[in-house]
Amino acid sequence: MIEEKIRQLGLKLPEAAKPLAAYIPALQVDELIFTAGQLPFFDGELKFKGKVGAEINDSEGSKAAEICALNCLSAIKSLIGDLELVERVIKLTVFVNSAAGYSSQPKIANGASELIVKIFGESGKHVRSAVGVNELPLNAPVEIEMIVKIKKPFI
Repeated sequence: MIEEKIRQLGLKLPEAAKPLAAYIPALQVDELIFTAGQLPFFDGELKFKGKVGAEINDSEGSKAAEICALNCLSAIKSLIGDLELVERVIKLTVFVNSAAGYSSQPKIANGASELIVKIFGESGKHVRSAVGVNELPLNAPVEIEMIVKIKKPFI
């Protein structure tokens, strides 16, 4: 069970974050689900703020990415009701609020990628982009979008 595996890792699936503007948290198109960008919110609080490589160190940035990934899973669950319906994690797009000269965005993205593989095993292996950006909403250090494929329903 996916949620049991999350608990075994000592983590908790947060409540799906409420949108900060005019968008929806996740959208299903056929067997694909696309999430909106998710910030490191947990229990209604932005857990980390600042630029990675300045106010945020690599360890904190990786933890923020992990929280973002969990929020992506929460958005998916809010749409389909059960993470057991996820057949494959396809892609993560990781935006890192980077200080000038910071170039370890893939290291930060690994916080999310490694967690997803721990949770989903082989079906969690995904393609990924890790992009350094100048700013993110609310001065968050990381924002992540996820694409997953869900199992076809049996009719």
